Amino acid sequence: MKKIAFLIAGVLLLNTSFAQMNDSKEKTVQVGGAPMYPSKNIVQNAVNSKDHTTLVAAVKAAGLVGTLEGAGPFTVFAPVNNAFDKLPKGTVETLLKPENKNMLTKILTYHVVAGRLDSKALAEKIKEGNGKAELTTVAGGKLWVMMKGDKVVLKDEKGGMAYVTIKDVYQSNGVIHVIDTVVMPE
Repeated sequence: MKKIAFLIAGVLLLNTSFAQMNDSKEKTVQVGGAPMYPSKNIVQNAVNSKDHTTLVAAVKAAGLVGTLEGAGPFTVFAPVNNAFDKLPKGTVETLLKPENKNMLTKILTYHVVAGRLDSKALAEKIKEGNGKAELTTVAGGKLWVMMKGDKVVLKDEKGGMAYVTIKDVYQSNGVIHVIDTVVMPE
């Protein structure tokens, strides 16, 4: 019986070691103090970022976890916690209430574009648009992407601007670009 227990423990240890070796071979990007693995989906990675706890809580409250774990592909412009702090006092708490789920969902899906648009694809769209590209969000709104120096900038329907602070965080079902401001639909 002890031999079987040791054998099982050994197999589990080997499986864990192989999984860690496999993870370490992936080209990761650090976001919020955690490696983001291209083999994992958007939600599996986002929950590990200490800079995205507000976003993760909002995604859960809006019931969007299943969607963002889906096949996609999605391009997500992911605001950091400090981006939510820029909103008027009490906004996040109000949006997280069950009775405001529709508004929260609209705001969150405004940060998502269908397809895998990495920085190279965004640059091509910007070039084609003579310096500005229009993107249609999953919410049905418009976002405009442009360059300001060497930074990718988003402009929302209200005229607000967000800078991409970390680009090309590849996921199994898309790509994330970390942004410094929450973009808002009309």
